[in-house]
Amino acid sequence: MQFISTRGGMEPVGFADVLLTGLAPDGGLAVPDTVPALSSVDLEALRPLPYADLAARVIGLWATDIPEADLLSLTRAAYGQDRFPRTVVPVTGLDQVADGLILVGLSEGPTMAFKDLAMQFLGQAIPYVLRRQGRVLNILGATSGDTGSAAEHAFKGQNGVSVFMLSPAGRMSEVQRAQMYSLADANIHNIAVEGVFDDCQNLVKAVNADQDFKRRYAIGAVNSINFGRIAAQIVYYVWSWLRVTDELPVAERATYRVDVTVPSGNFGNIYAGHLAREMGLPLRRLILATNENNVLDEFFRTGVYAPRPSSATLATSSPSMDISKASNLERFLWALLGPGAFAQAWQRLEEDGRTDLSEHVSTMRERYGFISASSSHADRLTAIRLVHAMTGRLIDPHTADGVTVALQLMQPGFPTLVMETAKAAKFGETVAEALGSAPAPDAELRALLEAEQHVETIANDLAALRALIEKDAVLPAES
Repeated sequence: MQFISTRGGMEPVGFADVLLTGLAPDGGLAVPDTVPALSSVDLEALRPLPYADLAARVIGLWATDIPEADLLSLTRAAYGQDRFPRTVVPVTGLDQVADGLILVGLSEGPTMAFKDLAMQFLGQAIPYVLRRQGRVLNILGATSGDTGSAAEHAFKGQNGVSVFMLSPAGRMSEVQRAQMYSLADANIHNIAVEGVFDDCQNLVKAVNADQDFKRRYAIGAVNSINFGRIAAQIVYYVWSWLRVTDELPVAERATYRVDVTVPSGNFGNIYAGHLAREMGLPLRRLILATNENNVLDEFFRTGVYAPRPSSATLATSSPSMDISKASNLERFLWALLGPGAFAQAWQRLEEDGRTDLSEHVSTMRERYGFISASSSHADRLTAIRLVHAMTGRLIDPHTADGVTVALQLMQPGFPTLVMETAKAAKFGETVAEALGSAPAPDAELRALLEAEQHVETIANDLAALRALIEKDAVLPAES
């Protein structure tokens, strides 16, 4: 398995190298040159495996340059009971809410968010590759909430790795801030940017665009542009389909199709679902759910992709989705259009701030299964109340966006999986608004909220960010 760049300017590289590079040297994103197949026979062989072993098998289809035994050790460490003390990914029916509605629990990790499932794998795999190659890495990332804490908890204390995590000042929940800023490890550097998530993301891209600086300071990425995260996210699509079909007669399993609804901001999670579908997993429709920052919904409904400026990105009660420029969409557009047409469309996007692909809407729906809808603050509150009243379960506002859209678009006869985003406790203010009171934080959460916080605030300024990296980066041995 080899990976190339969406922009065509990178020599093919293997999975291990993709783990460390983040953006390709030409500014594009790494994509696989082929998509491996999951046949019905393969799926049945995977069915009895525990999550960690399943992860090794699925990720191994992409990570062909990592020995099988090593990969299994990495996934068993990533998904062990010290990090996931309960079922790694519980799959729970919500038939009380709607017949066929199913919640895929993705928040059982150390930071109570779906990002842990990918990041804990990277936290094992990246140090493994660094040791094997005798290298160091300075991870530079942008977070709208959960990626940052998941990355920092995966890499804290690791030798040869430093994390520089940008977050939009004042735009995360209290728990999200505490999970990041309370870490005192010397290799963790929290940077609050006076702006929105897109500003943080643009700073990361600007640093990566300077190839000399990137090489000198060994800059890498673990946000959703890192294909290692995408590969790890594919696993829980396979796992959840297997769990939904466990009780079916064997002869019916291979053709049993389900829909999945994915709360979407940066398009990484649902892109993993897209790849799972391309691999042959029987996913019928990929239902994309956005909040009021609905650029992606507009794109999949109309074919017009027009990212909004930072000033037009709304601060909502599902803040991890307050994104108006979805980095991972580039990967899907490359597959949809092909390299030549993609280059033209991307040039139009960069020159005009928009690109019109309306002629491809039917292809996106019929060939690739994408449909979409958006959710509002009132919708979120209604969904939180509904799920709690019918099941006693608390859901976070991002998952509530997913439930809202699933209830709008699900069809009889097709189970609809909602991919959970986080624990409700991370967004107690919105839950309290919906229910009249928030669940009391347990002792562990209270201690987290009371802990001293460590963060440096900077203007939306590239020079200021570069100065922090220059001061605190772990340097390659030859430096």
